[in-house]
Amino acid sequence: MLNLKQIEKTFYKGTPDEKRAIDNVSLTLEEGDFVTVIGSNGAGKSTLLNLIAGVLFPDQGLMAVDDLNMTYLPEHKRSKWIGRVFQDPMAGTAPHMTIEENLALALGRTKKRGLGRGVSSSRKKEFKKLLQDMNVNLHDRLTTQVGLLSGGERQALSLLMATFTEPRILLLDEHTAALDPARAEHITSITRDVVNQHQLTTLMVTHDMEQALSLGNRLIMMDEGKIIFHADREEKKKLTVADLLEAFQKARGKSLADDKTLLQK
Repeated sequence: MLNLKQIEKTFYKGTPDEKRAIDNVSLTLEEGDFVTVIGSNGAGKSTLLNLIAGVLFPDQGLMAVDDLNMTYLPEHKRSKWIGRVFQDPMAGTAPHMTIEENLALALGRTKKRGLGRGVSSSRKKEFKKLLQDMNVNLHDRLTTQVGLLSGGERQALSLLMATFTEPRILLLDEHTAALDPARAEHITSITRDVVNQHQLTTLMVTHDMEQALSLGNRLIMMDEGKIIFHADREEKKKLTVADLLEAFQKARGKSLADDKTLLQK
């Protein structure tokens, strides 16, 4: 489904600031896998997602979706296969456009464009039903500008925009980190429901260890651009936060010192 082979990425190569962001990473996701990714700041988590999305290209290695080599395919050409929700609620949507216009824009990534209106009456009905199913109280506000929504509402909309076209890969980049605990819990619940409903193959980066353990069927831990720990479905069911901290200690010979991660354990 998604296959990464020996991916490497170095920033500022040949300068005093040279940094190996991704170091010989190989990872395979099967159809329907939901893999959570944890690690400290600078571990390479978001860089990995940027490489998969086509925002960055690897220095070497192979990246494929459904056996299609997309290693150097630009971001806009991958968008029909890849959906993404960002950490910043302001990202991923057009604030000066309405809810229905944003949804129509997302739909246009995968459907052939015609000369008809972007938001037809049938599409309005479809959008209203989708928003009702998400239970975020936006179904009667289709003509509201997205810039007027709260952070949680925008993330819910971003999640819908990234998933209702049923992409081959869904990338979630700390998509609840900027929300207060109550809204973060609600978006986490919506994420679980949407991914299960559409059986989406998903890769989710998070600092929240509890969230990483509660969602998905596999877990990987990164540090200094490497995957240092992997738990499959059966092992993940038994893991605790204490187990993850111990795994980091064993793999790196030191304690995890990222306050952001530790505070959310």
